[in-house]
Amino acid sequence: MTRFLLRRLAGSAIVLLGLSVITFALARVVPSNPAAVYIGPKARPEDIERVARELGLDRPLPIQYLTYMRDMLTGDWGTSIGTKRPVLDEIVVRLPATLELIFAAMLLAIPIGILLGVLSARWQRRPPDLVVRLISIVGVSLPAFWLGLLLQVLFFRTLHLLPLTGRVDPDLRFTAPIADFTGFHLIDALVSGNWVALGDVGLHLVLPALTLAAYPIGLIARMTRASMLEALGQDYVRAARAAGIADRLITYRLALKNALIPVTTVVGLTLAYSLTGTFFVEVVYNWPGLGTFAVKGLLNLDYPVVMGITLFGATAYVVINLVVDLAQSWLDPRTRLAA
Repeated sequence: MTRFLLRRLAGSAIVLLGLSVITFALARVVPSNPAAVYIGPKARPEDIERVARELGLDRPLPIQYLTYMRDMLTGDWGTSIGTKRPVLDEIVVRLPATLELIFAAMLLAIPIGILLGVLSARWQRRPPDLVVRLISIVGVSLPAFWLGLLLQVLFFRTLHLLPLTGRVDPDLRFTAPIADFTGFHLIDALVSGNWVALGDVGLHLVLPALTLAAYPIGLIARMTRASMLEALGQDYVRAARAAGIADRLITYRLALKNALIPVTTVVGLTLAYSLTGTFFVEVVYNWPGLGTFAVKGLLNLDYPVVMGITLFGATAYVVINLVVDLAQSWLDPRTRLAA
């Protein structure tokens, strides 16, 4: 297990190093002057040159890269050109909103996806199977921003059931303000007993979470179905059926336990996907998280923000992938030998 972990860590470090080089180079290739953007549209040439020296933009690219990586490892991720605040502080402030949305989406996607996959495998080639497969295809194929717009039209404009955008109602800060303990509005409202705010946060979370959960639901359902069909065709399942064990016990106690091993990999990958998939969802629903911050940084050519968000997302993706590999190797030791 130690050798397996060291190999995975070495591979992850190489991936992050290569990604940092590519992202840094692409951010500098964009035809713009970050110093001019930083100081404003009416800046004088001498002021632009001064800011360029202060930001280190007058140095050769390799020196700029080495300086950036040195500062990043010490906690200095640069200063946002748009907000004039440290990028790391901006990420820390916006991260709870993104994580709250991702966790809510995964809490929907994992049980629903597994349940749909089991039902599809149990009723193979029957109407429930066809319905689940259709749902899976639609969930995987439909773009998140398009699904978000459809849900907004249905539940806000037509049915008037759910809020359109935002994380909370703007009037909530006057009627029932949320005490900020963790940055997670659901937890903060629950801990402080603010039931009005808890209900409002929950209503605002429904549509974004459903939109973000659509793709993971389809992917998890498809993988669960395939794994369940393979498990239901094994000899031990045939022996259990011959012994007269109830079909429900065979499906949910015997087959599902072994079928969940490959599903854990898909769950981990969909969780990592949600870190980047949430960008479109946050823009559609005006969700104040990392996705909205990243899109604004791209539009404003804010390269410190682009670098910071990219490396943060890549690191999270690599860490989640590593955790999934370790969990799979623990559940099935044969994967350690194959790696």
